[in-house]
Order: sequence, then C-alpha cells, then structure tokens
Amino acid sequence: MFRRSGKKVHGAVWAYDGSRQVAKGQAKLSRGTTFVVAAVVVDLPFADRPIALPVLFRLWRPGGQPKTILARELIGRIAAARPDREVHVVADGAYMCSTLRQLPANVSLTGPLPRNAALYEVHPDLDNPPTMRGRRGRPRTRGARIGTPAELAATTTGVQVTVTRYGRSATVTVHERRCLWYGAFRSQPVRVLVMHEPRRPGLALLTTDTTTAATELIARYSARWSIESAFFDAKNVTGAGEARNRTRLAVERTVPFGMLTQTLVILWYHLSGHSPAVVAEHRQRARWYTTKTHPSYPDMLTKLRRTLIAAQYCADLPGDPTPEQIRTIRLAWENAAA
Repeated sequence: MFRRSGKKVHGAVWAYDGSRQVAKGQAKLSRGTTFVVAAVVVDLPFADRPIALPVLFRLWRPGGQPKTILARELIGRIAAARPDREVHVVADGAYMCSTLRQLPANVSLTGPLPRNAALYEVHPDLDNPPTMRGRRGRPRTRGARIGTPAELAATTTGVQVTVTRYGRSATVTVHERRCLWYGAFRSQPVRVLVMHEPRRPGLALLTTDTTTAATELIARYSARWSIESAFFDAKNVTGAGEARNRTRLAVERTVPFGMLTQTLVILWYHLSGHSPAVVAEHRQRARWYTTKTHPSYPDMLTKLRRTLIAAQYCADLPGDPTPEQIRTIRLAWENAAA
C-alpha cells in the first residue's frame, strides 16, 4: 500500500495498510495504490540479514484480477525465466489458497496455515493408485480427518531443533506431518510444520517442498520479512512513496521504477561500492551508534550519491581544481550524507 491523496488518482482505493500505526481495535485502512510485488531474497556477504530485491510488480485495482492471480502471473514469469533452477516462493497467509495450487514444476510454496484449517491424512490410494477393474465409484482422495493444526500437534511427536531467524538462534519444538489441506490444495500432499517455543505464540507453516529440512524451511519463511524492509526503504528513503501523479500509465510506472532503482542501488553497492570504511565512517560521524556493524540501505545510497558527485565534478581537465569547485563538491558530499 502506497498512500495517495486526490480524487482522480488512478487505482487509489481504501484498503488494508499493514504499516499504519493505529490504536488497538481500529482498522488499519489507508487510501492509496496497492501493488503485488515479487522480490528475490539474497544473502550478501556484507549484510547480517537477508535482503529483498524487488523485480516484478502489478497494480491491483478493485474489480480487476485478484491479488492471488496477479501473484501467480509474477511467479510464472520468474519460473519461466529460469527453468533450470528451483524457485522457492514464500508468501503471507493471503496467498495460501487454491489459486496458487497449480504452480510450475520447479516452484514450491511456503506460508502460514490458518488456525482453523481442516487437515486430513494422505489416503494410501494417492501414493499407490489401485486398479479400478471390478471397483465401483470414484476413488477416495483423502484419508482420515486429523483436524486443525493444534490437533495435529497434539497427536504428532515433537522434535526439538535449533533454528536461526532474524539474526538469532533459538530452540523450538516442531511437529511435522505429511498430510492434505483439502480445502485449498485438494489431493495434493503437503507438509505441515507446527512450531512451539516458550513465551511465544505457536506458528503453523504449510509447504509444498517435500525434501528440504524443517530448520531450513523455518529460516526460509523468516526471510520473508526482508520484503517488508524493502517496502519501508522504498517509501521513506528511495522516494517511491512520494509520487504525486494521477494518470494510469504514470501510476503504474512510478512505484515500480522507484523500487527497481532501489534494487539497482543494492546490486551496484555489492559489486562495486562496498568497503569496510563505510561502517567505520558512519560510526565516526555518529559516535553514539556503537552497535552498528553492517551497512544499511541509506549507507548504500549515500555511497552511490558521493560516487556520482565525484564523477561529475572530477572530470579529466588540465590543472588543479579551483577553490570554488572544491567547496561545491564538499557541500554536495555533506548534502548526500544528510
């Protein structure tokens, strides 16, 4: 959700805004444009957390295609671009539905499972289809009813594992079972992981990935938070949330262009701009910030601005720079740092 004002802004509607701070009990609603975004999550050597690189976008409009269909289109484009690689999609609960049941063969889906989801055992006929000669009726597509994720955890032995999430390691109890969520995925077998840890609410995850270890799946789901950080940076640092245009083409292009620029900034910093001196210089400038050990996205953007300013004012000209040129570039560097 990118908040917008004005009566004639294309695609602007009242919708859910997860980033809005409201009093307890009030609805998180804002008026603006809503985009479905697909990002590639990467681990970079200079960062202590996963970083999301937004790559594909679709504007959602009431009366148009649902968000889940738009998401399926984006997933299909990514899978078609790299058919030689496995694509592991991680999404929030709104996208764990029947629309994303049929995905390309090289794509897996992981996300939270509703608390009231009705789970069933996998019927033996699904794994070993019997011959239908002499049998009447349609073959069974599900086995005995398990119940909700809480009931699954109560009847499944838990295993304690150590997982790393959000830069921290913790020991959690995982109850895992191969089963069916017939309401959304019909007879497609899935894996359900129900996690419990002290002083935290339980979490149930569903995944179509049948081979990856549970610890890696939990870490993969926790990396989904990186796209929320990307949205925050796009709105407050890159400037994608400051658009003031109204026409259809402008609205559809401005936010994607801003977020693609953010992706390019991070790629440039990774390939050409990183230096340990970036963090040291920041801590020298802000001595009270003693816990900073890794560069942030504003640090990357500042480094790029300084590089562009230096390239602009340091052309191959004969002679030494004039005092006016030196003062100009120093002022530009200070503005970039600010």
